[in-house]
Amino acid sequence: MSSWAPTRYKTTNWSSYNDSLRQRGSLAIWFDPEMTWAPPPTGRRGRQCKFSDAAIQTCLTMKVLFGMPLIQTTGFVQSLLQMV
Repeated sequence: MSSWAPTRYKTTNWSSYNDSLRQRGSLAIWFDPEMTWAPPPTGRRGRQCKFSDAAIQTCLTMKVLFGMPLIQTTGFVQSLLQMV
């Protein structure tokens, strides 16, 4: 019985291969333009909230998706919002 040999591929189109590797590293995130980052006023006494529930949900989703600590996630989201 012969042993299993891994399949070997030979790249012949290097420009296409390099383009596909670049696109694999691409990150596209769409933010809803109608989403409000600041919450509406509550009308109660005390310190008002800084961010809406939808904004917090978005940040926590990115935290779990990319497996980052919270402080890195806040920096990541701030940089994305600056680019927008």
